[in-house]
Amino acid sequence: DFSPLPVRYGEKMFNEQNVMVADEHIFDLFKVDVTRGNPENALTGPFSVMLSEKMAKKYFGDEDPMDKMVRMDSRFNLKVTGIFKAFPANTHFHPEFLISFNTLNDTAVYGAENLRTNWGNNSFFTYIKVPAGFDPKNMEARFPAFIDKHMPVGGQPQFKRSQGTSLTLQKLTDIHLHSHLDYEAEENGDIKRIYVFSAIALFILLIACINYMNLSTARSALRAREIGIRKTVGAERSVLITQFLAESLLISWVAMIIAVALSWVLLPWLNQVSGQQLSMTSLMNTKTILILAAVPFLVGILSGIYPAVFMSSFQPVKVLKGLFKAGSGTISFRKVLVTAQFAISIILIIATGVVFKQLKYMQQKSLGFDKDQVVTLPYTGQLTPAYEAFRNEMLSNSNIKEITRSSRIPSGRLLDAQGTRMNRGDSLAPVNVDLKYVSVDEHFLKTYGVKVIAGRDFSKEFGMDTSAYLINEAAVQALGFQRNEDALGQDIQYGGRRGILLGIIDNFHFESMHQKIVPLILMVPRGAGPFGRISIKMAGANIPAVLAHIENTWNKFLPEVPYEYTFLDENFAQLYQAEQRQGSIFTSFSLIAIFIACLGLLGLSAFAISQRIKEIGIRKVLGANTASIVTLISLDFIKLVAIASLIAFPIAWYAASAWLKDFAYRISVPWWIFIVAGGIAAAVALFTISIQAVKAAWANPVSSLRSE
Repeated sequence: DFSPLPVRYGEKMFNEQNVMVADEHIFDLFKVDVTRGNPENALTGPFSVMLSEKMAKKYFGDEDPMDKMVRMDSRFNLKVTGIFKAFPANTHFHPEFLISFNTLNDTAVYGAENLRTNWGNNSFFTYIKVPAGFDPKNMEARFPAFIDKHMPVGGQPQFKRSQGTSLTLQKLTDIHLHSHLDYEAEENGDIKRIYVFSAIALFILLIACINYMNLSTARSALRAREIGIRKTVGAERSVLITQFLAESLLISWVAMIIAVALSWVLLPWLNQVSGQQLSMTSLMNTKTILILAAVPFLVGILSGIYPAVFMSSFQPVKVLKGLFKAGSGTISFRKVLVTAQFAISIILIIATGVVFKQLKYMQQKSLGFDKDQVVTLPYTGQLTPAYEAFRNEMLSNSNIKEITRSSRIPSGRLLDAQGTRMNRGDSLAPVNVDLKYVSVDEHFLKTYGVKVIAGRDFSKEFGMDTSAYLINEAAVQALGFQRNEDALGQDIQYGGRRGILLGIIDNFHFESMHQKIVPLILMVPRGAGPFGRISIKMAGANIPAVLAHIENTWNKFLPEVPYEYTFLDENFAQLYQAEQRQGSIFTSFSLIAIFIACLGLLGLSAFAISQRIKEIGIRKVLGANTASIVTLISLDFIKLVAIASLIAFPIAWYAASAWLKDFAYRISVPWWIFIVAGGIAAAVALFTISIQAVKAAWANPVSSLRSE
């Protein structure tokens, strides 16, 4: 949870997110394109900073930024010692400011002694360059002893810190797609999503290949005489197969050129929908170009081989006498292909429905607190001496109901934890429970409407509440208490502070629905406290005026800190942006798949009807009406959709259930979504078939029976 830091130069003042601290060895491990300054010494001295070209332009414009001073965090000045180009898009972190690590060694900044002695500090990313053939398991095997040596548990020699704390190594190139740790430099991707969307892309490509097979064989009658004549004059079957495959390959290559052009045009839209920063330049490497060159070749062979073999098998005698007719086996095979198309389409429809259903569930499920009409602001240590005056000024507006400060706010991750000791006999003994903590003031529960179900809330009326704790029901169970009341009044030592369990609060969703509700402990810190955010509960009336009052109060007390606010409900909505994007992409893919499948069905139905044109003419002569003929023709194809549904339903159920496992709180796959998906597929198929069926039913029977 990286809080933004205020940066100021002259009258320009902004909150910046991508501020990182690095030592001078960053240039030994990473290729950083430094355009100004000397990378050998730019980050060696304290109170020095390097800026990206974007930040240099933002703060200095056309002015030379070198050796100028910028004010960071409203507390200390940094000298600009270098400029670097933006890190590539495919790196796992993108700093805009690089502050020298030696700046942290100054006690006036963050406390050098704490950095040297606190082995539990995990605020830094450590990168190790290893030689070729290095076995990481050998180093990892030594980590437990390393932890126990530097982080011993005082008074409890039988308890080893390595039993609850671990260190691991991971390959740098695995971080973006495979790493899902609590602390990441930036939000990572997910290899599972790559697999899902790759599978969908292959499905759609397969549907297109099936279409080509269907349409090519359906139109084979139009080329029958050509094939018969060529065979009569001596063309071998292998020559005909080569010709038809060449035609298929040519079409595939033309399609590839069109696809590249469309990708270039549609890339901005795709980036907006997916939330990515994709670029066509990322394809400009030998490996990718070779793969792209191979795709039309493979697609051309896959889609063209069956039509080539089928059409090259025509017997010239029958063809030239007009006795050629596609066999029932060919029609049956094409029906299998159409069934596969609609099975894929139904799977995509069900997947889209499940994604949106889960998203709706997460947005509507009770979180256990009130997130509406809550505005959050960053907290800065400069506010601590005047906080009570700041709070009173805020509350002077009658539309502000409550205000609180805390180290973290709901919608963020619960990442902070310390060792816990409880009464075991006559002494406090360590317990193997991972209790996440949040530092709060006495107004936190009131601001968020969290219920106290046993004991009481923190209160300033009791001066000893800084030696007390609140825990949630999940923590009660994790600590081994049978009832909430059994935990009240129990002695507990959390970190280095001893106190009593003052109250039990209801379980509430501090984090997203992806995470289970974890054991949580709340504490009122002593002194200034490690607060990070301010939360303001509004009454909901005249919100623009309330926001103006909040901004005026902020500028009055913190004139050197840029004012920025967020609504808590918007924060929660952002937690599920990935699912929203998945839903949008699934919808687009489903529409594309259905459209392509309909094209194939249109071709197959046209071919099948052409084979039954005389039958339709006879039925009309005998008195059949349009409705009965359309029903007769459509029924055969609706059966294909029914078979496709039976194939698609178990596959879709398995895939949806696997996807839902990523959520600790999730829906069950609803039964009705299968009926809806099958109904949509049937309706679309019926509409597509009816276009050809009605046309055939309206045709003059005299024309179709003239040759009889």
